[in-house]
Amino acid sequence: MLKLIFKITLLLFMFLTMGCGFKVLNVSQNNNFLIKDIIVSGDKRVNFKLKNNLLTYSKKNSQNELIINFNSKKEKRTKEKNIKNEITKYQVTLHIDLIFKLLNTNIEHTTSISNSGDYLVADSYATTLDNEKKLIDNLIENTLEEILKKINLKLDDI
Repeated sequence: MLKLIFKITLLLFMFLTMGCGFKVLNVSQNNNFLIKDIIVSGDKRVNFKLKNNLLTYSKKNSQNELIINFNSKKEKRTKEKNIKNEITKYQVTLHIDLIFKLLNTNIEHTTSISNSGDYLVADSYATTLDNEKKLIDNLIENTLEEILKKINLKLDDI
């Protein structure tokens, strides 16, 4: 009796999950765009790294031409203090306001991306700056992945 109930529930589960509409994305069609121009404003270091990393994903023979405009803002706040009122941890937040325009279809998409993380204050100032730079680089990489994901999703909709 228990085996029969198990077989029926397994069979029912298989029928319910087979028609879910899941479609595998074609990875070869990802990042199928050409960046004509990038207009930046805000934090210079963040803009430089984002711009250079975005240009590496641009394909020269693509029909989807983009103009990207983004404004970046970096905020650094105190997250924790110890008993002596010394700062022990900072929080860094990157805000990116992104506008990208498809030239061949004249579609414009606006989005906002925000990533944050925290780093510890070390004994030496140089190590603290190193911790901050590593965190900012990680936040830029995460932001870049989100930007690419949003661009690819918008291109798939066309």
